[in-house]
Amino acid sequence: MINPAKEKALSDRFVSLGVRQADIIESFIRSSGPGGQNVNKTSTCVYLRHLPTGIEVKCQTERSQAMNRYRARVILLEKIGSRLLRERAEKKAAAEKARRQKRRPSKASKLRNLEVKRKHSAKKSLRKRVADWD
Repeated sequence: MINPAKEKALSDRFVSLGVRQADIIESFIRSSGPGGQNVNKTSTCVYLRHLPTGIEVKCQTERSQAMNRYRARVILLEKIGSRLLRERAEKKAAAEKARRQKRRPSKASKLRNLEVKRKHSAKKSLRKRVADWD
């Protein structure tokens, strides 16, 4: 029912993300909504759960179980892929932040900081009591 090229692309995507079929729990549920007697008699809704990440997917868009299985797997892989990308981006951002924090400040930056400190000192010296002035 599903094109062999699409099946191959799906299995390649599984391999590229490092997801194993053994890590997926699959169950079938009776669908709801339009579809008539077919939907009422057969369990066409597909529920997938990826154990390592805990991501859950439920698909009941089609009348056939085979199409719902395929679509649920595609959705699951999209969610896993987006999570991996987000985690990589967060790691990269954390590494970049640490690198920025460790680098030495530029000479211009040091001069600006000293000028701010001088101005702050001048403001504080104006707050002294008159009796404390010498």
